Amino acid sequence: MEVFSINNVAKEIGATDRSKVKPTYLILGSGSFGFALAKELRELDKELIIVDKDSQKVETLREEAYEAMVGDVSDPNLFDNINTKNLAGILILSSDPKANKTALNNVRNKVSQEIYCVVRAPDVINMQEMETMGADLVIMPPRMVAKSLSRSLERAEAMRRGNKLTQWFEANKDKKLAIVVHDNPDPDAISSALALQRIATSFNVLSDIIYHGEIGHQENKAFVNLLGIDLYRSEDVGFTSYENLALVDCSMPGANNSLPPETHVNMIIDHHPLPDAELDADFIDIRPNVGASATILTKYLQELNVDIDSELATALLYGIRTDTLDFKRNTDSADLSAASYLYPLSDHDILEQLERPSMSIETLDVLGEAINSRQVIGSYLLSNVGSIRNRDTLPQAADYLLNLEGISTSIVFGVTDEKIYISGRSNDIRVNLGDVMKRAFGEEAGGGHATAAAAQIPLGVFSASKDRQTLLRLVNEAVVKRFLSAVGVEETDE
Repeated sequence: MEVFSINNVAKEIGATDRSKVKPTYLILGSGSFGFALAKELRELDKELIIVDKDSQKVETLREEAYEAMVGDVSDPNLFDNINTKNLAGILILSSDPKANKTALNNVRNKVSQEIYCVVRAPDVINMQEMETMGADLVIMPPRMVAKSLSRSLERAEAMRRGNKLTQWFEANKDKKLAIVVHDNPDPDAISSALALQRIATSFNVLSDIIYHGEIGHQENKAFVNLLGIDLYRSEDVGFTSYENLALVDCSMPGANNSLPPETHVNMIIDHHPLPDAELDADFIDIRPNVGASATILTKYLQELNVDIDSELATALLYGIRTDTLDFKRNTDSADLSAASYLYPLSDHDILEQLERPSMSIETLDVLGEAINSRQVIGSYLLSNVGSIRNRDTLPQAADYLLNLEGISTSIVFGVTDEKIYISGRSNDIRVNLGDVMKRAFGEEAGGGHATAAAAQIPLGVFSASKDRQTLLRLVNEAVVKRFLSAVGVEETDE
């Protein structure tokens, strides 16, 4: 593991030299770390001078054809015996932080303020001191090894998941797959389903993407139309015609998707927090730390070497950007890595069109109603927008209201003929909005992330009410009371 880390350092050091003459590096301290780095630099065809106070170690280095000399790294006169004019860099790598800081000070005062200088530190405090003293790069071997190990473990896990997915598709080549996304799907769900469909196609497995509800958000409509994505409404297909079922961007049959609750699902891929109920599927990959399901599917495309054309790359990149709010919400390094990979493959003209869709009249009406009907209790804003046709207008209004001064959490809700839909946004680090939605409206009704969550509640017997105003008043009282109770705030007359 250490050699892998050393290799990265060696490449970074080598990248600093752009001359055509073979560069020479001075290594001060040849412990296990310094010697490993010396071997890597020699493989990169760099000239080396190694200094160590242990004469036996110096003799061993000379036997291995290294230019080495005995010396104390902290000795201010050390550089009197070294031609420093042709050095490409100085690497201070002893295990003694005090000696290393002294050596760094000597380099800057006696050799050059400009020469590239790498220093080894045992901890963050020493690292900060060395950076202040003029080190160009400060390395901490334990942290490097830990990072290298974590990357290797991530890679091993990715390979294991990729192999398992491959095995599943190989075993199900003759079975048609229904890829089911959550109701009223967003770009993350749609692009993830599209990616899974491409993976299925690479194994000669037929599949369809199925959704329930509406694609009402103007950006989502533009997304589907511009990229020519084929989707089927659940009302227009029979699930019995599919031998296998996959849930994407959701994990529980019947919870915000068109599958009956008792349905056995063969595959689940999602990034939302794990449900409390036990999941039963042949293949399950749920990563709550990742900001978008599109990130997970991008990694699978890479792992399985599935071709990513411009349309798919554009869809996935847009899915990641929208679900992470342009990397400002629930973003993991995996999201950034996936986006970086997809960016040069994407159609940026289409991306620009997607980012500037026209606002529908209904969205404007709901936004106006949300502003007029807002109730502010402390830093919480709740707004009942009344009857709605398109539930996608609610998160847009919640996003907008979160920008109001003094507001840390915004909740916008509306009513259709059958359900109450609730959307929330928060930038309050004390509030996990997904957990609040579950406590307030039930495990099956609510959920989401810490900063973005939603709920939907059946109206039940109230759906037959002919007095709409009374219904809206009862809904308002119930939603506000339950939410404030879940966050531990008493309702006031403000």
